[in-house]
Amino acid sequence: MSGLGTALLAAAVLLGALTQRATGLGFALVAAPFLVLLTGPAIGVSLSNVLSASLCALVLVRTGRRTLWREVALLSVPALLAIPLGVFVVRALPEGPLLVAVGLMSVAAVAVVAVGRRRALMTGRGSAVVAGALAGFMNVTAGVGGPMVTAYAVSRQWPLPVFIPTAQATLLLLNVASLVGKGLPPLATSVWLVSGVALLVGLAAGELLARRLGAARGLQLVIVVALAGGVATLVRGLVALAG
Repeated sequence: MSGLGTALLAAAVLLGALTQRATGLGFALVAAPFLVLLTGPAIGVSLSNVLSASLCALVLVRTGRRTLWREVALLSVPALLAIPLGVFVVRALPEGPLLVAVGLMSVAAVAVVAVGRRRALMTGRGSAVVAGALAGFMNVTAGVGGPMVTAYAVSRQWPLPVFIPTAQATLLLLNVASLVGKGLPPLATSVWLVSGVALLVGLAAGELLARRLGAARGLQLVIVVALAGGVATLVRGLVALAG
């Protein structure tokens, strides 16, 4: 990876970690599309799974006392059942169509977050099954399982101090399961080191930002950056198909 590519990767990871710590959501939305652009769809999503799992574990250590473990189980069971289908899709699609799929799901995920924070999208008894299954499939194919968890949380009216640890616990399980199905991405040691340092710096910066940045302003930042990454990935996929 070139020096510019490494710098862009570090920036994407740092900004993703910062937004997730400050708002409870955002790493996969912000970082995954750019990681896919820099390393390809299969490796980029797997790298996003690794980093997202690490970040969720770190945030959970600090916020885990108010985790709703019953809700974690309700979401995780259908998610785990849907992950094998996502693994099959990742292995079956060539790079062009997979990039298009990742881009479309990323943009759709941003839309879910933008709308879901204002209205209940997941109502009814089967909402946990639907949200969990979609989160598992989208997490393993595009690295963006969080928006469906968010839509469910809004519908259940979780306060932010409950949402943050419950979402981290759910996404930690999803990311670990996704990696079990696909394996760790083959990357140079330097890429892992840069990613790890950027993750820790972003987490620390997010701690500071959380005290100054309101949830609404933070969500706007997530939406703008994530939408740009999703559209860029979609364009790259369309160019690959045309070529």
